Amino acid sequence: MTDEQLLERITVSRNVMAGKPVIKGTRLTVDYILGLLAHGSTAAEILEEYQGLTSEDLHACLLFATKSLENTAFMPLMAEKP
Repeated sequence: MTDEQLLERITVSRNVMAGKPVIKGTRLTVDYILGLLAHGSTAAEILEEYQGLTSEDLHACLLFATKSLENTAFMPLMAEKP
């Protein structure tokens, strides 16, 4: 599946979840899915919990986050210790 095809699985509408990016046809936000993954949920666990999702939907969330951060400059979240 191409990047374009994956990104078509993500949609933004001001009428759905206050305009946050969501997986098309759901009210599951990209940041919610990324949060689940960041806190240790496996793809299999997420797909079992949300039966309508596919592995491509999860890949689309990761790609969306990657593309969103590609040209972003930011400061570290925590100061480095000496």
